[in-house]
Amino acid sequence: MKLFTCRWLPANHEPKALIFLCHGYAMECSISMKGAGTRLAKAGFGVYGMDYEGHGKSSGLQGYVPCFEDLVTDCSDHYTSISERKENMKKLRILLGESMGGAVALLLHRKKPASWDGAVLVAPMCKIADDLRPNPLVIKVLTKLCSVIPTWKIIPTQDIVDVAFRDPEVRKECGSIFKRAISQ
Repeated sequence: MKLFTCRWLPANHEPKALIFLCHGYAMECSISMKGAGTRLAKAGFGVYGMDYEGHGKSSGLQGYVPCFEDLVTDCSDHYTSISERKENMKKLRILLGESMGGAVALLLHRKKPASWDGAVLVAPMCKIADDLRPNPLVIKVLTKLCSVIPTWKIIPTQDIVDVAFRDPEVRKECGSIFKRAISQ
């Protein structure tokens, strides 16, 4: 599994703390979180991100997360490897989770509580409200179908890129990533 990673570092000095990005569903770090990464690096922080399996520039079926626990483990392994470098051992380590990334950040903290000094959650999607959840039987049937036909669009929805980004240039850039991933 090829997982895309990125980072933004301060220009002329060591980072005063490390920030680890956890992006939302169908998003990625290199485009949708680039502005935040750049601003935080200019403010003196070392910022690290990774695209989850099936997201952005990482391999996998676009938008398909076969096992959420594996996604969290991928993030934990990558972010821990950065945190445990000699030069980073004494730096504060902060998780920044947006939308589904809020759930990822909370699960990362739960997995290794001593590894994190704090978290910032932006519109975290940590639970689907009970009144919005489909009937358990529907969930069971759709879960079984996903293992057989994961690329079929059973429920027609708007293109996630069009919904998530207002800027036409960003839509174009994200759209090209998704098209490349689908054609692979």
